[in-house]
Amino acid sequence: MNERQGSITRIAAPIRTFAYRFAYVGLIGAAIVFILVGKMEPVAIERARAQVTDALAPILDVASRPFDAAQQGVAELQAALELREENARLREERDRLIEWQAAARRLESENKSLRELLAFVPSNEVQSISARVIGDSGGAFARTMLLNAGSRAGVRKGQAVVTGAGLVGRIQEVGSLSSRILLLTDLNSRIPVIMEGSRVRSVAAGTNSEFLRLVHLPPNAVIEAGERVVTSGHGGALPVGLPIGVVVVSGDGAIEVRPYIDPSRLELVRILEYGLDGILDLPIAPRPEPQRRIRR
Repeated sequence: MNERQGSITRIAAPIRTFAYRFAYVGLIGAAIVFILVGKMEPVAIERARAQVTDALAPILDVASRPFDAAQQGVAELQAALELREENARLREERDRLIEWQAAARRLESENKSLRELLAFVPSNEVQSISARVIGDSGGAFARTMLLNAGSRAGVRKGQAVVTGAGLVGRIQEVGSLSSRILLLTDLNSRIPVIMEGSRVRSVAAGTNSEFLRLVHLPPNAVIEAGERVVTSGHGGALPVGLPIGVVVVSGDGAIEVRPYIDPSRLELVRILEYGLDGILDLPIAPRPEPQRRIRR
């Protein structure tokens, strides 16, 4: 048996070698024959190709369905993962909103308790007059503006002039049909203020520039850059809490205030009547500033 298999192997080996050598040439020859036949009988070749395609189409259709199903499954899996991530993100956002809601309710309750404790009575008697800026009479030595509302509209000297951003200044002169604002940045402007964070009291003095200067600071006052500055209500000319600006530190280390209001963009303002008459017309004489520390 082994001898017969050996004999067959010895006979088949030359045939296999011959087939390997001439298979490439045979394939090329067959391709040439098919090309020539296709040129001579294009209709027959096309019909045969159509028949082969028709025969293979059901097989290809059946074979492609698992791949389509797999593709669709992968797409659905990706969509499910995206939905899961979105769901997790929405849960986190919901939890965060619940925490903020709880904090807001707690602060509301605390605020209500403090108001009741202090017997706080909100002021509902603040009257306002809307006016339009009709002229800028400022120059190198003055920072004032004209309004189209005067005494006939209820405007009187000393009233606060504000916008949505904060305090603009106060009424300096009043006519029948017009009035003049003394801006915060005017050299003659002096506004008692308080730092909202450190609660340090001072006076914001105009410098005829875009910044205000803090004068009459307490000795060794510690002020943080970026603190909000609001009116303190001292002197009885302005109410408490009107926004003025933020604390900045100049290049030479001086403490200044950048106002919230840009006078060059003022168009409409509100004149507020708080019923306060404690107005000091005389400018405050400057005095040497005490030593103070700045926390950056």
